[in-house]
Amino acid sequence: MTVLVFGGSSQIGHFLLPRLLASGEPVLALSRQSQPAQAGVNWLWGALPADVPTLPPLSAIISFGPLLELAEWLAQTRLIDAPRVIAVSSMSAETKRDSSVPAEREISRQLHQGEAALAAACARHGCAWTVLRPTLVYGAGLDKSLTPIVRRALRLRLFPLPAGRGLRQPVHADDIAQTVLAALDCPAASGRILPIGGGERLPAGEMFARVRRSLPQATVPLPLPAWLLRLGQRTLPPLRGPLSRLDSDLIADNGELQRLLGIHPRPFRPEASMWMSPL
Repeated sequence: MTVLVFGGSSQIGHFLLPRLLASGEPVLALSRQSQPAQAGVNWLWGALPADVPTLPPLSAIISFGPLLELAEWLAQTRLIDAPRVIAVSSMSAETKRDSSVPAEREISRQLHQGEAALAAACARHGCAWTVLRPTLVYGAGLDKSLTPIVRRALRLRLFPLPAGRGLRQPVHADDIAQTVLAALDCPAASGRILPIGGGERLPAGEMFARVRRSLPQATVPLPLPAWLLRLGQRTLPPLRGPLSRLDSDLIADNGELQRLLGIHPRPFRPEASMWMSPL
């Protein structure tokens, strides 16, 4: 049987593919861009929902892409068997639900809609499914949250340190990859939406300070006091949402993750290599 991975070139896919290959199952990986040859991985070019070629019998479908597109593809695809489906959503489904920014509330709505559509599509095929909701993901230099801050800081030699009392729980992409594999072999995880955060909760200000300390080059710290952040919320609309959440806890309860899958994500100990893209 074969495992099909959507988003194999993503930060989680970067860690998952070698682990899948080590398990001995053939791997098909779909990417929107051409990828370098990788022993044991059959790369397909295309995008959901329309560009997926005819597939062999599958033992599992794993997706790190948009849930609605995955659900649409499943709804119109004939599957020979009923493969296990593991998909990654986001804790933004909850943390942005009541955001003051309409665009962020829409992100939350789409995530919830995608999760429901995926469950319905899997039910039509008789596929067992599990959805993972990670917090802030890091680890491969491909994220769109911490890595852009790092690269800008290295370019300007200046690292902004916003004041923030809200708790953060960054989760390493490899811990999510390990969770995917554990969920594949755990029938009790079927039909569940599982939050997954890192193994440590720390204030937002401390998170940024640790990132700065991990950099390969020295940068000048630039403290951003609370009054300046409030001004930014009023004058910089694109940053209104992120700035407004600096004093809010953005965390996940890992209790069910640990009970069902035995996964204990690592604490937040960033290193310089974690900000360097493998591509």
